[in-house]
Amino acid sequence: MTDAFPKTARNKVKRMPERGHYDAATIYPIVDAALICHVGFVLEDQPFVIPTLHARQDDTILLHGAKGSRLLRYIQSGGAVCITITHVDGIVLARSVFHHSINYRSAVLFGKGSVIEDEQAKLQALEAFTERLIPGRWQDARTPNAVEVKQTTVIAVQIESASAKLRTGPPGDEAEDYDLPVWAGVLPLRQIAGAPLADPQLSPSVELPDYIRDFDRRS
Repeated sequence: MTDAFPKTARNKVKRMPERGHYDAATIYPIVDAALICHVGFVLEDQPFVIPTLHARQDDTILLHGAKGSRLLRYIQSGGAVCITITHVDGIVLARSVFHHSINYRSAVLFGKGSVIEDEQAKLQALEAFTERLIPGRWQDARTPNAVEVKQTTVIAVQIESASAKLRTGPPGDEAEDYDLPVWAGVLPLRQIAGAPLADPQLSPSVELPDYIRDFDRRS
């Protein structure tokens, strides 16, 4: 697995470069913590950005969808994509409006993909998607049948280049503003799982699995 990506014109962080990171140890946890990614591509001179589920296996991003998906057909044809992910960790409140900001973690990945044709590899990829959503679910729920597998396209995008950009910490105000009687600091934000809501048609005899009851996205 890649340890770091070379800094090039494609992945170089230009605005506030000190916040840029190019090592997999920083980039991949940002990718893995996200439930969705946004995939950018250009088709017939028209740019598109599509939100979709993803999973990562080493230096490869897995994407899936219906066979007729415009995005997947584009990738299958050999087109390059840009995959982005962002986590908002807090609202940064400065003494001046100008210096308000956001604490965040973001990753941008570039690459080209190919279709996974082998049925066993395809099932393994679908398992990876499922386990990313809720670990333990693949063994509990019905797995895809032959028809469902055939109707699904799975793409493996090799990560050719990537970078991360992060902001952490308190606001940075102008020196003359630090004496202003205005509250300043960070309002932390995080995504949490609420109490599970059972399907109205769920049989009363079906118990809530521990992997759902104890689910915590942060872990």
